[in-house]
Amino acid sequence: MRTEVYNYVRSQPDLHRFLRYNPMWYRKLSRNPFSLKEMEKEAKIFHGKTFPQRMDRLQNSMNMAVMMLEMMKQFNNKG
Repeated sequence: MRTEVYNYVRSQPDLHRFLRYNPMWYRKLSRNPFSLKEMEKEAKIFHGKTFPQRMDRLQNSMNMAVMMLEMMKQFNNKG
């Protein structure tokens, strides 16, 4: 792998972690260093940093908060 590609990956903790979990990317980047952008896209999916994944997490958090408020309402109404 080219030194500049490796240094770039090392400077990005998420990319480095993704590379450690997916060693096939060592080979891909060694053969074609221009596939770095493709690896970054896959790393975002792997780490759940795409927009739809973030929206799902936000919605799940909102649903949990609403459920907790409903439980508190029911508890206060009984007491």
